[in-house]
Amino acid sequence: MATKNTPQALVPPIEPMLARTAEALPEQEGYLFEPKWDGFRALVFRGPDETYLQSRDLKPLNRYFPELEKALHEMLPRGCVLDGEIVIATPKGLDFDALQQRIHPAPSRIARVAKETPASFIAFDLLSAGGRSTMGLTQAERRERLERLLGSAKPPLRLTPITSDRAEAQKWLTEFEGAGLDGVMAKLEKAAYQPGKRAMLKIKHVRSADCVVAGFRWYKDRDDAVGSLLLGLHDDAGQLQHVGVTSAFPMAMREQLAQDLAPLRKNALENHPWRDWADAASAESQRMPGAQSRWSGGKDLSWQPLRPERVCEVKYDHLQGDRFRHAAIFLRWRPDKPPEQCRYDQLEVTTPFELAKVFGA
Repeated sequence: MATKNTPQALVPPIEPMLARTAEALPEQEGYLFEPKWDGFRALVFRGPDETYLQSRDLKPLNRYFPELEKALHEMLPRGCVLDGEIVIATPKGLDFDALQQRIHPAPSRIARVAKETPASFIAFDLLSAGGRSTMGLTQAERRERLERLLGSAKPPLRLTPITSDRAEAQKWLTEFEGAGLDGVMAKLEKAAYQPGKRAMLKIKHVRSADCVVAGFRWYKDRDDAVGSLLLGLHDDAGQLQHVGVTSAFPMAMREQLAQDLAPLRKNALENHPWRDWADAASAESQRMPGAQSRWSGGKDLSWQPLRPERVCEVKYDHLQGDRFRHAAIFLRWRPDKPPEQCRYDQLEVTTPFELAKVFGA
């Protein structure tokens, strides 16, 4: 894109500033808090002739969000670069499933879903204004300029709420999940923008659940170390549904798991609740672990069934539909818990919250 009109102009790609996980909101003074949006991270470069949408992994997003590219080009002034999140807002809150459907190879499909589920851009940082970088300014200064720049912004462009009040941020952490948000971000108000650095904090909801271990995948090309455990929960009909994986193990534990789980592999598929996973339609409808999709990236999704007799406790942040949104964290084995007691009804129910109230915060 043609944005090199001045020596100060920022051109893509630029690595976005990242965050590290924290268990709770920081107690120290000097932080600004924002809602954590559950969408696709994106940088927006408004050039003189075109607007460029860049993903977190430095790839172009324009083809997937043509309606957003057009709207942002019309609404933003030349020479500005914004950091933010692409989301799909619905009357029931953010819809990450619908957002995933936007990443599709067929232009005709993209054009159709762009009309059916138009995207929005939530801006939360300003990297450049008037063709000059603002990354060296403090977070507080950048926010002030961002508010001036987007003071009259209208959907699909929105400015994220912000507060310096920790009590208010704690309230957001509790309430905003009901609108589909993902937690709270904490940013030092005196910090500059640091591309590629984990200079922010993300505080997400932390919960635990007892899950049935019904299978596993090998670690990379090895057959003596476990890569991930496949987790299941029983629904109201008593059917064991695949709800996610847990995979962050030290190598010594991966090798030990392979030995410990070996006895459960014997005759495991004979009466396994997921034995029909190879049927793509069944795998999709029953949320089984073996179905390929465009999100698989060609990965080997083959798995080893286990007799569903062992239970483990895992830590998770939140659900996306009926599955864990991210990989769960293994906490411990639960030999005292019968597998049939691992049900969805143990999970915390999130109270719905109006998305419009988030913007009014």
